[in-house]
Amino acid sequence: MSKALRLGTRRSRLAMAQSGQVADAVSKVTGRPVELVEITTYGDVSREHLAQIGGTGVFVTALRDALAKGEVDFAVHSLKDLPTTQPEDLVLAAVPVREDPRDVIVARDALKFTDLPRGARIGTGSPRRTAQLNAYARSHGLDIRTVPIRGNVDTRIGYVHDGELDAVVLAAAGLSRIGRIDEVTDFLSIDTVLPAPGQGALAIECAAGNASLIAALGELDDPFTRVAVTAERSLLAALEAGCSAPVGALADLPPLSAPLERWDPRADGQIVNEMRLRGVVGTTDGTRTVQLSTTGPVPETHDGAMALGRELAAEMLAQGAAGLMGERSQ
Repeated sequence: MSKALRLGTRRSRLAMAQSGQVADAVSKVTGRPVELVEITTYGDVSREHLAQIGGTGVFVTALRDALAKGEVDFAVHSLKDLPTTQPEDLVLAAVPVREDPRDVIVARDALKFTDLPRGARIGTGSPRRTAQLNAYARSHGLDIRTVPIRGNVDTRIGYVHDGELDAVVLAAAGLSRIGRIDEVTDFLSIDTVLPAPGQGALAIECAAGNASLIAALGELDDPFTRVAVTAERSLLAALEAGCSAPVGALADLPPLSAPLERWDPRADGQIVNEMRLRGVVGTTDGTRTVQLSTTGPVPETHDGAMALGRELAAEMLAQGAAGLMGERSQ
């Protein structure tokens, strides 16, 4: 029997679920068994809010260290957790088809976001979500209170069940991967809240020198997802913002060429000719935002996707985006 491949993963229920799905897929394309190697990251053990501990890389560094030391053969990350600078000794071998990138609400009494009572307490640990929820509430006459929280999915939803909060905001993709999507009471339109750059996508990373593994993992790559997240992350990098900054971005299909969004199963088989990239940055109190978009042909190269992100970022910076982010990462 061929030697097992070692997949490095965080220990959380969500990380284990998504790594297990990747392990099955890698086993199919390589014909080799895959064993999960659980690794504890700083982001898992720290009780500080992510914005305080830097956000960027706190869930990633320990996995990358294990790769560099040869303790694992490849690692699976939530792409939105990856710093925008790629280490030279590691390669992003595959970005599989993206799950639904939207944010969702889990609220008491099965309430929708716009039906929450005045003064409703909404839990989120994300400055990006806080900024956009507050901006939407201000422009639509809603009265909400955003409350900073941390913890896994069980902990966060538990705040609602226990009556401490009226609602929490989570990622649709994460709930889907752990089989809890039926607990969602409202899917937030991307016109209401733009997701984090790369949200809903996974990153499969391995050593740059392992050509045979890179080739095998490459079979799991989805070209459209890759160019989309590359454009989103390029925008984030050009804004010099880390993944805990109040920046939202999504590259998807423009509504004119695709009435159905990319993650709608009914959209399968559509010819994809154009890509729309949207970006937003705002103060967490929702008083000021800069939101812009651009639409053009789907980039055919990595450099083309990078250029698309940089161009939109330049327009956002020209409209004052830098002043809305607090401290920019260096």
